[in-house]
Amino acid sequence: MKKIGILGSGVVAQALGNGFLKHGYEVMLSSRNLAKLQDWKTQGGEHAHLGSFYEAGKFGDIVVIALKGIIAVDAVEDAGPQHLMRKTVIDATNPIADSAPEDGVLKFFTNNDESLMERLQLQFPEVHFVKAFNCIGSAYMVEPPFKEKPTMFICGNNVAAKKEVNEILEKFGWEVADMGKAAAARAIEPLAMLWCIPGMLNGEWKHAFKLVKE
Repeated sequence: MKKIGILGSGVVAQALGNGFLKHGYEVMLSSRNLAKLQDWKTQGGEHAHLGSFYEAGKFGDIVVIALKGIIAVDAVEDAGPQHLMRKTVIDATNPIADSAPEDGVLKFFTNNDESLMERLQLQFPEVHFVKAFNCIGSAYMVEPPFKEKPTMFICGNNVAAKKEVNEILEKFGWEVADMGKAAAARAIEPLAMLWCIPGMLNGEWKHAFKLVKE
C-alpha cells in the first residue's frame, strides 16, 4: 500500500485525502492545528493519519501540496526538502494573490513568463513536481460525475513521476493530457481563472474542462 503525504488540511486536502483512502492508499494530512482534523481521521479509519508538514513529507511515498499557493514554498521547506528528493510531488496549488478578483477573474502573483510550479522546481531541483488538480473544484476532484470523462491537464519535468500521477488520475476518473515540462504550468495554472469565472459571476461551479481531439 503506497503512502500519501498531503501538505494541507483544507477542503482540497480533505477531498484528495478521502479519494486516496477510497482507492486503497494510506494517507496523512498535515496542519499546524491538528485538532481541527480529528473528525477526518475518525471517519477515515485506520489508514488515515495526522501529522506536521515535516511528518507528512517524510511519511509519503507520494506527496501532495494542497494549500494556498502563497505559502507553497514555505510548506515544502517545512516538509523538509530532504524528504522529498526524487519523490513524486503533486502540485495542486494556484498562485492566487490576496487582492480581489476583477470582473470574476482571479489575480495571480506570478506573470505570463513564470508559474508557481516553476518557482518550486527551481528552488527544489531534486523534487519531481507534477502539476495536477489545480483547474477543478474540490467537489469534483475524485470520480467527477459528468456525462463525459473530463480532462486533467498535467505537466512536469520527470517522465516517471508523470506516469505515476497519470495512474492516480485514471483511478480517480480522469482523462489525462500531458502538456510537457514544467514551463507548461504557465498555461495550466491560469485554467483556474477560467474555471472560476462562471462561479464568480453567476454562481455556476458544476463544470470541468474537456480536451476534444479529431
